[in-house]
Amino acid sequence: MKIHEYQAKELFRAHGIPVPRGKVADSAEAAVEAAVALQAQLIAVKAQVHAGGRGKGGGVKLARGTEEVGELAGAILGRPLITPQTGPQGVTVRQLLIEEGCPFERQLYVGVVLDRSAERPVIMVSAEGGVEIEEVARQRPEAIIREHFDPRTGVAAERALHLAQSLGLGADAAKRAAAIIQALARIYVTEDCTLIEINPLVVTARGEVVAIDAKCNLDDNALFRHEALAELRDRSEEDEREGRAADCGFSYVSLDGDIGCMVNGAGLAMATNDILTLAGGAPANFLDVGGAADPERVTAAFRLLLEDERVRVVLVNIFGGIVRCDVIAKGILEALKVLPLEVPLVVRLEGTNVEQGRRMLRESEHALIEANSFAEAAEKAVAASRGGLA
Repeated sequence: MKIHEYQAKELFRAHGIPVPRGKVADSAEAAVEAAVALQAQLIAVKAQVHAGGRGKGGGVKLARGTEEVGELAGAILGRPLITPQTGPQGVTVRQLLIEEGCPFERQLYVGVVLDRSAERPVIMVSAEGGVEIEEVARQRPEAIIREHFDPRTGVAAERALHLAQSLGLGADAAKRAAAIIQALARIYVTEDCTLIEINPLVVTARGEVVAIDAKCNLDDNALFRHEALAELRDRSEEDEREGRAADCGFSYVSLDGDIGCMVNGAGLAMATNDILTLAGGAPANFLDVGGAADPERVTAAFRLLLEDERVRVVLVNIFGGIVRCDVIAKGILEALKVLPLEVPLVVRLEGTNVEQGRRMLRESEHALIEANSFAEAAEKAVAASRGGLA
C-alpha cells in the first residue's frame, strides 16, 4: 500500500527525522491559508499523488508569496498530472502539500528496500540525490553504496555513521545523517514497509540534514498489525477494481489489453499473461482468485471482468489442485445465472475432478468455448478477441 508524501513525513516526524513544516490543502483558498500560517519566504506547492517524477510533470513548484501559492494551487488541483510513472492518462491531483521551502547546499539519497537475493533488507545511500535513483543505478551503479542489516538488531550506530561519512559529509552533518539512516531502518522494520526512501535528503548551509521528500510503501499483508496505517489508504488513488478485488480476498491488476483472465495461482496467472502475449493477444488484467476459490469468489471475479468495457473475451484458466475443477465449474455456472455474458468465454480446466467439471460446463445451457491445453486456451482466446470464434 502506498501512502502520500505528507503521510510519510508524519511517520518520519514521529521517528525523529527532521522534515519541513507543511500543511495539506484541497483547494486554492486552503493553500493560501496554509501559506499564510507557515509565514515562509519560500513555499513549495507539491501535488500529492501516488507516483514518482512529480517535478518533471509540473507537480512540484516553488512560490514566493501567498498570491503565487494560490495561482499555482489553482493550476495544479483538479487536473491530471502526467509523470513517467502514471502513463499518458495521468492522475488527478486532489490534494497539495503546502510546505516551507528549504534552501540547501547538497542533495543526497537514502533508501531501504528488501534485497531478495541476500534475503535481508539493504540500506542504499548516494551522494547523487535529487535525481531518479533508477537512472543512477543504470548509469553509475558505483555511486550507490549498499549496506545489508539484520532486521532483528537494526543498524548499529557505527555502521550508520560509516555510511553517512561515505557521502562526504562533515562531522556534524554526518552524525545527523547517521541518525536518520538508523531511523529509516527502524521504520522499515517496525512498520512493515516494502520500500522507504528520502530523495532528496538535503544538507543546508548551517549543516542541518532535512528530508524534503518522503516515499513509503507498506506491506498490505501486514496491515492487520497497523490499524492506524491502514486508515491512511487513499482509495481515490487506486484502481477501483483492484480495491474491490482486495476486499474480496484475491489479487487483481488492471492491464491494457482486451482479454479478461481469471486464473488460480499467481504463477499460473503470470504464465497465462505471457502465453496470451506470445499468441498475439493482450491481457486486460492479472487476476488470481487463489487456491480457496468458491462459487462466491468466482462470481465476484466474473463481475470484475465483465464490468470492464475493454474486455472482448474472458479466459478462465484453472489448475485444480487445492481447489477442485467441479467447484470452479459450479462457480462459473452460478456466476452466469446472475451476470449477463455478452462476450465469448474460453474455459480450460485441468486437475482434480476435471472430467466432472468439464461435463458440468458441457451440459449447461451456456455456449462456452472449451480448451484442453494451455496453448489451445490462449489461441482460442486470442482468436475470439478478434472475432474469429463464435
